[in-house]
Amino acid sequence: MSGIEELFGLNGRVAVVTGASSGLGVGFARALAQAGANLVLAARRADRLESLAAQLGEAGAEVLPVACDVTDPNQVEALKDACLERFGRADILVNNAGTTEIVPAENESEEAFLRVLNVNLNGAFYCAQRFGRVMLEAGQGSIINVASIFGFVASGSIPQAGYVASKGAVVNLTRELAAQWARRGVRVNGIAPGFFLSEMTEEMFSDERSMTWLRRKTPAGRPGEVEELAGAVIFLASDASSYVIGQTIAVDGGWTAI
Repeated sequence: MSGIEELFGLNGRVAVVTGASSGLGVGFARALAQAGANLVLAARRADRLESLAAQLGEAGAEVLPVACDVTDPNQVEALKDACLERFGRADILVNNAGTTEIVPAENESEEAFLRVLNVNLNGAFYCAQRFGRVMLEAGQGSIINVASIFGFVASGSIPQAGYVASKGAVVNLTRELAAQWARRGVRVNGIAPGFFLSEMTEEMFSDERSMTWLRRKTPAGRPGEVEELAGAVIFLASDASSYVIGQTIAVDGGWTAI
């Protein structure tokens, strides 16, 4: 194995991916498995996790699917326990579970606003805290919070106040956890995806008017392919980013550059 391959390799490491039942979570899981990691896949839909686990298992990864609602601290604790029981360690956490509510702010209900914050922000903290404790005890680990371009800029013509508020909070939570834990060997960083096909964007991607708007607004002139997130997650999960602390990397085709 060359020095570069070793720098980016994840052989023998254990990666936990939340929101792994669809979309970006599936892409993150595939990338980590291809880099050599064993996986714990978490989401509410157990049947989808089982299917993905079987696929990755056939490709050589050891995979544990665990049904988990990240808004429930007890279920997150159980997820951590299942990971340790199976693998005895947790080296990487990808905090990917997320949801949104697209509605004008003046009409967004208290329940909807809190539901989005509970999944996107509280759930990310519960997972980071529980797995962070494991990593701090081991003196090493990498936590990757999946934020959004709308953690940096307003969503504007796609009204989703709860989502934008939650993702902005995730960006700063990433900085705070990184500042607290870096001296103890745990790195915390984030990824801010632009527009990628997922369950949350499926309706938009099927509307040509929306896609024309997206292409016009994005310097790259197109939405992203899920595979284009692989480089960022492997970089942040691996030793290649050993001196990268508290950063949230936009993978957005240039959206936040203008």
